[in-house]
Order: sequence, then structure tokens, then C-alpha cells
Amino acid sequence: MRFRGTASGPRCPETVALPEPPTGAHDSAAARIRSTLDWLANPSLAPALDSGERTEVPVANRILPAVLLLAAPLALGDGINVAELDAAAAALQPEVIEWRRDFHRHPELANRETRTSAAVAKHLRSLGLEVRTGIARTGVVAIVQGGLPGPTILLRADMDALPVTEKTDVPFRSSATGEFRGRTVGVMHACGHDAHTAILMGAAEILAGFRDRLRGRVLLVFQPAEEGVPEGERGGAPLMLDEGLLAIAKPEAAFALHVGSMLNTGQVMLRPGPLMAGSDFFRILVTGRQSHGARPWKGIDPIVVSAEIVGAFQTIVSRQTDITDLPAVVTIGAISGGVRHNIIPDTVELLGTIRTFSEASRQDVIERMRRIATNVAAASGATATLELMPAPNPPLVNDPALTERVTRSLQRALGDDAVSMSRMLTVGEDFAYIARAVPSVYWWVGITPAGTDPAAAPDNHSEHFLVDEAGIQVGLRSLLHVAVDFLQGEMTP
Repeated sequence: MRFRGTASGPRCPETVALPEPPTGAHDSAAARIRSTLDWLANPSLAPALDSGERTEVPVANRILPAVLLLAAPLALGDGINVAELDAAAAALQPEVIEWRRDFHRHPELANRETRTSAAVAKHLRSLGLEVRTGIARTGVVAIVQGGLPGPTILLRADMDALPVTEKTDVPFRSSATGEFRGRTVGVMHACGHDAHTAILMGAAEILAGFRDRLRGRVLLVFQPAEEGVPEGERGGAPLMLDEGLLAIAKPEAAFALHVGSMLNTGQVMLRPGPLMAGSDFFRILVTGRQSHGARPWKGIDPIVVSAEIVGAFQTIVSRQTDITDLPAVVTIGAISGGVRHNIIPDTVELLGTIRTFSEASRQDVIERMRRIATNVAAASGATATLELMPAPNPPLVNDPALTERVTRSLQRALGDDAVSMSRMLTVGEDFAYIARAVPSVYWWVGITPAGTDPAAAPDNHSEHFLVDEAGIQVGLRSLLHVAVDFLQGEMTP
């Protein structure tokens, strides 16, 4: 078995000679497994990784657990067992952490993930994989071909960051800037996509290392633009599908995860059926008549009209929607109008989002918004037009039968108490497009440190969003266990 690279980043492939195990090697392997599993169960026992320094990890030290484990008798014929999979994940942990920190230092906005995708492609090529780049602008795809017959699965990670100015105090915090809607903004991995990308890179290396005994094949998908594309552009999962993603390999199942501050480290959650809401983004243009701020009766004030529209929108969910059936959300996230203190402007722009869990609910909310905006504006002599942005996300629906299977895998990997049933979440995710085309399961991985109340932790998309790096190992192990269990059947210890 071969692993490549150092904690400072990917490098070209190297071959590691595997010596015959000495007398008592199996006992040493068992002790190493016990040690590994001890700190996997209790992240506080893990080596310290919270400094900003790069740590060189000799290749021999990183592969030793896997080397010794491969010398031990294996269950399921030539299959992969739990202990060696976990040991490989533990050995690779420093490198996965360093990849994540590098991506965090250098975040890139949607459809601009050029540095990130280049690093991903370089790493995948170092594993001897055939890599395709440029799918949906900056997407990267590769296949790990197993040496044994079996099914095909898809594993996906998103790569883009957000227009957020970071305010954490980690030594690898971002100072990057970018352009968003014509403005210079800070850029931050405020939703954990840096962790997702590093986790899938780690899974790729481990699965490639086991490829001779791996059943089936794994389609690795590193996706750009999950957070939405700039106006006038296309991207993300819909564009990857339109450009032939599923023609590269036809997966029988697809899997993805997301780190979240709503859970403590070591915890994961999922649910069968609808997990995450469908999301629409909208723009409302309110047009009045410009006038002097000292003589408002000479004009029609679109700022006042906009405020009335925002207030009236609150009744859509609170008074007009049966939220005991399915949740719904209408949020105004940005208001822009006027340039000077004593000028009533001609127009005001409102930007916002809608979250629903069915097409019927979506259409009902949109119609109510259109009616309110039009009539409230008309009452003041103004006009209001509602425009929906292209490519809304549908609800993300987990396949029920596959979710049951994945739940068993997660419970075996992490323990029964670590896996919980999620409620329906009003955040959106364009993995929903893949889930419409392929039976899929998506789950959440906790990254709020033990002892910290998740309700008090900075939320995803916050400028203070912080990832407990012990949760990255949980994410890596969960993805590996789910993937290998599906490919070869349930693993043995």
C-alpha cells in the first residue's frame, strides 16, 4: 500500500518498499489500532494540531499503521476492514489538516476557484488517477478504479468560499479579497468548504492506496460554485450535470457531507426524505419618483414603499402559510437605494431568498410575494417588480432506503450515540440536483468543540465561523466507512 505526500502539501508519487513484518508485528499492529481508535473516540487524545505551523510528517511514520495492518489476516477475502481503514485515516490526518488550512488561507469565490482546483488536480494526479478539469469552469473529476468488481459511487465536495471578511484569530485566517456584485469584499471559507475539499482529497488518497482490494469504482467530484454564481453566469452542480458529469461514470449511489456548527464534534446527523430546503434568490425593484428630501410630497418615496413591502412579507409565513405541514422562509438580505442624505431616490433594490420544501409551497409563496409587492407599491403610486434568479435549488431529498443503510455505517464507524435524526433544515444545497438524478444521502458533521453549546457557536456564514479540526477526522472516517460499506458490503472490525 502506498501513501504519498507530506503535511506541507501534495507531491509527486513515491514508492514505499514494504518489508516483511518482524516477529510480533501483529501484536504491534493491534496495539497501534487500539491507540488509534482511542483517540478517534476521544479527540482530546489526538496529537496537537491547532498551531499555525506546518508539520513535516515522514512518509514511513504516516503509513506504518496501514503497513502493519496489511500484514494481518483480513476478513471478507481481499476486502478492506474497519481497523485498517481507520488507521489509514489517522495516519493521513496531519496532511488533511494542512490542506484545509492552506485552502482557508487562500479562499476563492464561486466560479473563481482556480488555485483550489489546481491544487486538487495536482494531488489527484500524484495518486496516479486520470483527472478531468474545467468541468463547470473550475470543477475537477477523477475516478478511483478498484481492482475487484463492484458498483460505482459518487463522492462530492464543494470548493467555493463566501464574500465574508474573516474575524477569527486563527493563525491561518484569510486576508483575501475579491469582487462581488461590483464591490471589493473580503473572502472567507465561512461555510467549511475548505474542510470538505480536504476531506475528499484524503478519501481519494486512502481509497487509491487500497485500490487493488477496492471493489467497484469511485467517481470523485470537486464542485465549484455551490454558494451560487455571479449574475449572468452558470455554474455549480447543475452545470456539471449539463456538461456530462454522469456520463463519465454512472453511479448507483452518491454521497456528500457538510460540516456544521449546530453539532458538537463527534456528532453527525441525517434524515430520510427531505433534509434541506429548496432555495430561490430574488430581486425586487421598487420604482418611485425622485425629489428633494425636504419636499417628499413632490416625489414618490421608494424607500418607504420598500419598508412597507418588507413588513408585509413577514405575514406570508406567520399568517398565510401552514407551517405545521412544511416550513417556509422569506428573507430580505440586502436593501440598496439612494446616494445622499437629502435626495429621495428614484429606485430601491431588494435582494432576498425563499426556502420551501415542495414545488406547491414554492409557487404559493412566490405568488403571495408578487401580489404583496405589486399592491403595496401601487397603493403609494409606485411600482414593484419581482424577478427570480436563474437555477433555483430544489429541496435536497435523501433516498430513504439508502439513508437506512448509511445510518448503519455511521453508527458502526462512530457509535450509536454519535448519530442522530436531523429535523428538516431551511438551508439549501445544490447537491440536490445530483440527488434528483442518483439515489443519494447527505449528512452533517459537527465541528463545535465538546463543552461548547452549539447554540452559542458562530453559525455557518458568520465572520466568526470556526471549525474544530478534530471534526475533520470524523468527517473523513464517516465518508470512508459509508463509501467502502456500500462498495463491498458491511466491513468487519
